[in-house]
Amino acid sequence: MTEYLLSVWMDADFDPAAASGEDTQRMYAQVDVFNTKLQTEGKWVFAGGLTQASSATVVSPSGDLTDGPFSEAKEQLGGFWVIKAADLDEALALAKEGAKACEGKVEVRAFQSE
Repeated sequence: MTEYLLSVWMDADFDPAAASGEDTQRMYAQVDVFNTKLQTEGKWVFAGGLTQASSATVVSPSGDLTDGPFSEAKEQLGGFWVIKAADLDEALALAKEGAKACEGKVEVRAFQSE
């Protein structure tokens, strides 16, 4: 089994804490169902949601700190899953389910083999 990173990309301005209670609760419930499926099927490694990119601190190689996101991109990383899948096709199928659950785009990347 290969491990894959499923990265959730959200609009940089989206703040789950500021979204309507119904929308946020629906999304969290959908993601919880997907997480449970991954765990039950033995595909789950680790997952997490991130705070808004504006709360980030960037550390440069010289040790300098900068408040805010590294990139001024329109979309920012909002969360992720690390999963185990037999192949890319299975990882993509799971990513489709994850994208539907979290209502955001999901990028799929395999971890480098040793």
